[in-house]
Amino acid sequence: MEKKTRLAGNTSTGTLKWIALVFMMIDHSGKMLFPNIPEMRMLGRIAFPLYCWALVVGTEYTHSMLKYVLRILITGLLSQPLYMIALNHAWNEPNVFLTLLLAVLGLWGIREKKWGSQFWGPPAAMLLAVVLHADYGWKGVLLVFLLYAVRDRKQAIAALMIAFCLFWGSTTSAVTRIFGISLQPILNQAWIGPILAPFFRLQGMALLALPLLLLPMKNIRMPKVVGYLLYPAHLLVLWGLEKIL
Repeated sequence: MEKKTRLAGNTSTGTLKWIALVFMMIDHSGKMLFPNIPEMRMLGRIAFPLYCWALVVGTEYTHSMLKYVLRILITGLLSQPLYMIALNHAWNEPNVFLTLLLAVLGLWGIREKKWGSQFWGPPAAMLLAVVLHADYGWKGVLLVFLLYAVRDRKQAIAALMIAFCLFWGSTTSAVTRIFGISLQPILNQAWIGPILAPFFRLQGMALLALPLLLLPMKNIRMPKVVGYLLYPAHLLVLWGLEKIL
């Protein structure tokens, strides 16, 4: 087993999971209940990097990788029917727990180094993300691996997130208006527009998660059972609200 590394980022994973849950609910509420408010989907981009970092921290400190993997697998399986009903996905469009499962399996391979698993584990996980149509695809799995690689250096975490969000956002839709305010006057400025424009992409908004990854916080403990059950529970609540409204 790999020796534990001193983590440079925010290790208050209970607090991070509560914050991620809030932004995930904002995101899914924007899709299900308020489709005319695109800002909710923008803010929702913050959630996934927080879950990725929490996975890195969890992998580093868990006492049993097998139990950790099983908890993610079981939660994903239990959540899939609700994910399909609430967010109108097909059976071959798995929820985000498949992405997290593949990522943690790849990290397990990196840590165990059995039969060269540190070399073939991560690319195999990314390939499966493509084949199985995982949420966020291979890029989502790659983000976890990259965060794990730089987990002991704050400057490296910051540089990674900036570079990755520029790369990630480059293929997503441009954000030209936020809360009714046009961004064009800023983006048209010769001296700052070219610098800011790449970040004002839908997936590029994930960069807003960076301060939360780095700044220390008081940990608000989230019991393991609650942490895993809140995902299917929030889908059930939003589905119920959608039917009522």
